[in-house]
This record gives sequence, C-alpha cells and structure tokens, in this order.
Amino acid sequence: MVPHAGAPLRIHCLMHVPFEGPGAIAEWARDRGHAFTAVRLFQGEPQPRPDQFDLLVVMGGPMSVHDEAEFPWLPGEKALIASALRQETFVLGVCLGSQLIAEALGATVRKNACKEIGWFPIRAGGGADTLFGGLPEEMTVLHWHGETYDLPEGARLLASSEGCAVQAFEHRCALGLQFHFEIQRAGLEALLENCAHEIGAGPYEQEPRTILSGEFTHGGEARRILFELLDRIERRLVSS
Repeated sequence: MVPHAGAPLRIHCLMHVPFEGPGAIAEWARDRGHAFTAVRLFQGEPQPRPDQFDLLVVMGGPMSVHDEAEFPWLPGEKALIASALRQETFVLGVCLGSQLIAEALGATVRKNACKEIGWFPIRAGGGADTLFGGLPEEMTVLHWHGETYDLPEGARLLASSEGCAVQAFEHRCALGLQFHFEIQRAGLEALLENCAHEIGAGPYEQEPRTILSGEFTHGGEARRILFELLDRIERRLVSS
C-alpha cells in the first residue's frame, strides 16, 4: 500500500551491530513525523514482513554479505530485501546495506582494491532526474568499507571516488550508498571504538584522530544532504 500525501511513512531499519545505527536517519524520521522502528538482527529480533513497511533501511556492519554461515539471520535478511525489491517497496542501503541490495539485484560483491576508511571526496553525477540531481558535484563523506560491487543491471551510477568506482547507485526502488551520510558524533565514536583495528596504512585510510576531527568539518553538510535525499525519497513514495 502506497502512503498518501501527509500520512506518516512506516520505516523499518535493519541493524547488524549495535555500533552502526541509523543516526541522522532516525532524526529525520522523528522530525517528519514518520513511524520508525529499529530491528536489531544481531539480538535475534524478528524481521518485519514486506507489508509492514513503506521504506526499508538497511544499515552497515563489519561482516560481509558472504558470511551467512557465521550470521544465521543473514539469509532471511537477504530474502526480505529481495522480496521488498520485487514488490517495488523502496529500500535504502548504507555500506553493507548497499552491498546487500546490489547482490539482491544480481551484482557481484567482492573485495575492493583498497580499503576506504575516513573522510574522502566522492564525485556525484547521474543526471538531473535522479535522487542525486542538483546535489554538489563533489562531497566529502565518511567511508568505512573494504568491499565493493559491480553496478547492478538496470541501476544508474550516482557517485564514484578515486578508491571505489561505485559509491552510490539508484534503482527504480532502491538507493545504495557505500558511505555514511547518517553518521553522528556518538555513532562515529562507537564505530572507532569497535573497528579502529581495521585501519591500516593504505592510501584511503585515516588515523582515528583525523576521522574524529572530520566529523566536525564535514558531518553537518553530510547530514544536510542526507535530509534532502530522504525528503526526495519521501516525495517519490507518496506520489507514486
């Protein structure tokens, strides 16, 4: 059921670890008066049915889409994402979430040539009729990933970077972001506390102090752009 104009969206957010939460996505939902539910898969909370949400948000995590043996909830999550896409219910994926969407759309998820961890620029594009239409051509965003994926068939490339060819893509009922527009200070501190050991000496890896200071420099603009993107998704949902 498509929500009518003015009706609150039913948003379900799938979390894979406690330290990669929805951040500013939940803040946007509260500000706009939408119903927001966080589903903690890592605690064994049940997944929603596709008819229980208007927008599915799939967050990040340190695991891979290929780690089904280690994470027993992963196959069910993949099935839920695939079902939502078939029913053309919109899915927004962040980092691991975007990789799960890409795989559901038939793309191959694989190790990237290098890790991207820290605040680095992306080059945006894709056309005026996309969700990224009119956004700045270059944006500095937080990255934290070592895997990437091919552009799914039927999707449009929205952004790339020096270290990763596919940073964002749009499908007719999905938006995949390899990076973190949603990060807030507390969430970034939690991410560093749990995952700083992943940082190496690659060309696109920053030390924790630089990553923390980058939130002060770039975080506000990233969240402003996130709110604009979510407003665009909201308008698309209520007008479809």
